Amino acid sequence: MMSETNTTRNSKIITGTVVGNRMDKTAVVQSHRRVAHKVYPKFVSRRVKYKVHDEENSLNVGDTVRIVETRPLSRDKRWRLLDVLEKVPMGPEKSGS
Repeated sequence: MMSETNTTRNSKIITGTVVGNRMDKTAVVQSHRRVAHKVYPKFVSRRVKYKVHDEENSLNVGDTVRIVETRPLSRDKRWRLLDVLEKVPMGPEKSGS
């Protein structure tokens, strides 16, 4: 099996923020990019959500990660975790009332 750091030469690598981690071994990562508008001279912010394979369930919401494109792992999952750039500290749990 390939190690986590081995990638092919043409693999896409994207940096994003974790916005969801409720699924088992899967996290949702959102990536932002700014593109030029075709008609008006301004830049528009675009965002895309990717489902990422997280084998150890180690990601928390708010973490900044790098992901790499891989073979299809499920119907929606085509990305796997490359490395964690920044971990968000988890605070104490709040009580309901």
